[in-house]
Amino acid sequence: MTADNTTADTDQRYRVRSLGRALDLLDRLAERRGEGARLTELAKEVGLSKAATYAILQTLLARGLVGDIGQGASRRYRLGMGLAWLGERATATIPLVDLAMPELRHLSESLGLTSRVAVLDQGYAMVVGRVDGPGAIRFDAALGRHELPHCSAVGKALLATLPSPRARDILRRLGLPRRTPRTMTKIGAVMADLDRIVARGYALDDEEDTEGVICVGSCVFDRQGEAIGAISVTSLKGRDWSDREAGIAARVIESADAISRRAGGLASAEAWQRLAR
Repeated sequence: MTADNTTADTDQRYRVRSLGRALDLLDRLAERRGEGARLTELAKEVGLSKAATYAILQTLLARGLVGDIGQGASRRYRLGMGLAWLGERATATIPLVDLAMPELRHLSESLGLTSRVAVLDQGYAMVVGRVDGPGAIRFDAALGRHELPHCSAVGKALLATLPSPRARDILRRLGLPRRTPRTMTKIGAVMADLDRIVARGYALDDEEDTEGVICVGSCVFDRQGEAIGAISVTSLKGRDWSDREAGIAARVIESADAISRRAGGLASAEAWQRLAR
């Protein structure tokens, strides 16, 4: 619970010392992980009397922020599940785009490609954030745009996380219009591609929406392993694509994982493994 720059700039005159001590105790318990700590150990570490430390711990226990096990001298304290509830509420209040944009900027700078983040909206992939890559080339990725899921990397990545019947229902409802000669227009072909996405952890739009353009996408997951969005990068395909694909896909997955961590979610390897059909 180390203070960030914003916290460090607050007026020290208005800080509550007892609350600060309580947060110090939570920090010490976090360092102990699952083993917890005894009252005497905690009192010594935070520089308080046992009586003062005990009073703070009882207050935290009452709010579920601290848990305990045992009795008397063997009683040990640990972090409580109330913290998990607060953490979940905190991440839920931060829009995905706010979590994603710093990582998208880093991704675009490192690869020199346009990156974006999208969410599933009524079956479509809706773009909610974008960072243009350097250079003169600009791809059509307007914010708020709804993309057909069968021919976009973010759309297919999101579909791949859904139960098969729901994914099929979306494809039937929205249709599979042909955008290029490479667009998959049969539900069976798209469903087979979704299986490949789950197995390798990323989706490809291989000139399926626009000729000469390829996109690589992967999902951002919450703590239950459900997709809360997807990110992608867009590139001209070029003759060297087969040599570049693995490296670009690895960077996209790495960025998706970084955003998932900020959201308190699972890493993609674990989430995709759970989704294996």
